[in-house]
Amino acid sequence: MGVAFAVTADASGWVEYSTSPDMSGAVRAYSGGAGLMDVNPSVALVRLRNLRPATKYYYRVGADRISFNGGYKMKNLGPETDAKVHSFTTLGEGNTGSFCVINDTHNRKPALAAVLAKVRELSPAAVIWNGDASNTSETIETAMDIFVHTHPDFPEYAADTPYMFINGNHDFRGRFNRHLRDLMMFRESAERGGEFAELGRNFVQRLGDIALIGLDTGEDKLDDDPRFAGIFRMKEYRELQARWLAEAVETPAVRTAKFKVAFCHIPLFDPNPALNPGDVSVFSPEAKNYSPDFAAWQRGCAKLWGPSLEKAGVNLVITAHQHRFRYDPPAAGRPWAHMVGGGPHMEKSIPASYPTVIHGRVVDGRLRVTVHNVRNGEIVFDKSI
Repeated sequence: MGVAFAVTADASGWVEYSTSPDMSGAVRAYSGGAGLMDVNPSVALVRLRNLRPATKYYYRVGADRISFNGGYKMKNLGPETDAKVHSFTTLGEGNTGSFCVINDTHNRKPALAAVLAKVRELSPAAVIWNGDASNTSETIETAMDIFVHTHPDFPEYAADTPYMFINGNHDFRGRFNRHLRDLMMFRESAERGGEFAELGRNFVQRLGDIALIGLDTGEDKLDDDPRFAGIFRMKEYRELQARWLAEAVETPAVRTAKFKVAFCHIPLFDPNPALNPGDVSVFSPEAKNYSPDFAAWQRGCAKLWGPSLEKAGVNLVITAHQHRFRYDPPAAGRPWAHMVGGGPHMEKSIPASYPTVIHGRVVDGRLRVTVHNVRNGEIVFDKSI
């Protein structure tokens, strides 16, 4: 579990955690881990290791304020501790809670308020934030406003509910977004190892009878797009994930799960042949047939990942990006159902782009998925798979 919290000056943070509500026997973990601790003026990042599955942990945060005036001019000005004790429950086969999916919030505060209120009401075991939390982040201050000071009405929105973040295409844009792992921590590299160590947003998590599989579709445009200066390598990134996915679906966490749900930001299917499928170069004659500014889906990812999704018997792929809710039932050549989450607009003048919270859980031995339109409070989809 990664814990992130804001600090107001140079500080080195820590987290004390225990399985007891009274915090007896608490263990302390430090920002930066062993060796050289991190000193940061904005945020403390602390990784809690060796946690047991499906177990409730209690924790509190604190930090040592550091006067840092050079390699030989450092002084610890003393600790400050938040007295409030939070808790979270790790995932695992024994955790039979539900999951929620939010997406395309684009740091629009009215949409975030509605989305976070619905998540609080549903009280899931985990939330998948399925990309495009930002538009572009050039500075850490902008990213802090998106991920830490997310909404004034929900100052501790993720303090007791684990959030798993998946990049959207906008979350790759901007100078600080190139270092987003320094705020929204990557997953532990030791979980993957080898060539997959850098896949910090990919995950396999077990939630009772459900295997949750996280994938990252990357930027929606090709690497040769002149607007991106030749410094994107999304083709290699997606191919690397294809190799990871082929191995991940063979793990016990996926093979023994009754239900399998995959998540990624950009859709892997669209029924409209006129929409840009994301794998047509701007220098290709075929490019004239599509809008160059918006790749609506990722045909390349579907080709790379589809065989493993089919082999694993994935029931549902939940995506985002198009700002319009849509459900596509399984079809020939695509045995998994496909869903697209809503958009960031609370304005009724944009009727189809309402924000959604997708809620998944096991009910009576079936995977039940409910989609909430949080603009008007209506349920727009409720189906058992």
